[in-house]
Amino acid sequence: MNTAWHALKAEVLKNKHSPIHGITLVAFALAPIFGGIIMFLMQSRGMDGLSGALRSKSEVLAIAADWPSYLSILTQAVGVGGILIFGFITSWLFGREFSDGTVKDLIALPVSRANILNAKFIYATTWCVALVICNLLIGLLIGFILGLSGWEWSFFARELNHYFLTTFLIILLNTPVAYFALWGKGYLSPLGLVTIMLVMSQILGALGVGQYFPWAVPGLYSGSGGTAYRSHLNYMSYALLFLTSIAGYFGSIRYWSKTDLEK
Repeated sequence: MNTAWHALKAEVLKNKHSPIHGITLVAFALAPIFGGIIMFLMQSRGMDGLSGALRSKSEVLAIAADWPSYLSILTQAVGVGGILIFGFITSWLFGREFSDGTVKDLIALPVSRANILNAKFIYATTWCVALVICNLLIGLLIGFILGLSGWEWSFFARELNHYFLTTFLIILLNTPVAYFALWGKGYLSPLGLVTIMLVMSQILGALGVGQYFPWAVPGLYSGSGGTAYRSHLNYMSYALLFLTSIAGYFGSIRYWSKTDLEK
């Protein structure tokens, strides 16, 4: 336990001054900001205030200038944007030592390789959760400034549940990304994986089988294609996602522990 704590402390000290934290915060915060702009335009001119494509999307999702719609937008933003942002975070955390040429120094520490990797997973999870909490707070601030109607504590509690469960589902998918960062010894392989998975999510979703593709599950659960699609998810959907996460985690631990990383 003591060595695990030292590994986590080292990870925090190593990353705390990195500008990547601010970059991901700004990138992720675009969702509540643009969602607020949509709400403002709809308050002013209704659907006529939106452009053609955005108007069509809003009509399909039955979006109105109120709290239920805005909170739903925040959840959907996590469900889709979280795949990209969380994947970027994981790629950076697990691939940076290879790109910087410092992996030899890392594995020379008097800490087990498994503890080093677990510290990275804990740090990545904490980072992702911090981002979604910041997004939620920004969204609430914007919503109250705009004076959106329809606030109900019961709906807020229900949407908050969807919001954080969506976050949890995406965080589970960080483990395969970590494996590809270790296997590819850098950023490019995991970022390529994230890009391909996002494209495949769209294709399989359009074909009506997205509920069986792990990277499409968070988006469907968030309601990004409409709340009706959430009902398409079943036990198999979540089982496949969990199995993918478990395989990614143990694959990462095994690869990190058994492979000659100095080559």
